[in-house]
Amino acid sequence: MSTAQILEELPRLTARDRSQLFACLAEIHEADLLDGAPTPAERQALDEALTEFERDPSPGEPWRDVFRQFRESRL
Repeated sequence: MSTAQILEELPRLTARDRSQLFACLAEIHEADLLDGAPTPAERQALDEALTEFERDPSPGEPWRDVFRQFRESRL
C-alpha cells in the first residue's frame, strides 16, 4: 500500500483505530530517534538539564503569558 493510499484511508478509520495507529507510529518514531546511545556531548547535556530540573522543577511561565509578553514587546 502506498503512502498516498494510507493517507486516503485515514479519515475512514474510527477514532479508536486512529488512536491505536498514532500510538504505534509514535512508538516506531521514538525507537528511530533513540537508535543508538547518546554521544558523550548529548549525555553531558542531558545530565546538565536533569541537574537544573532537580534544582528548580517549576514548569516555568504559562505559554499564554509568554505569548502576551512577546506580542507586547513587538508593539
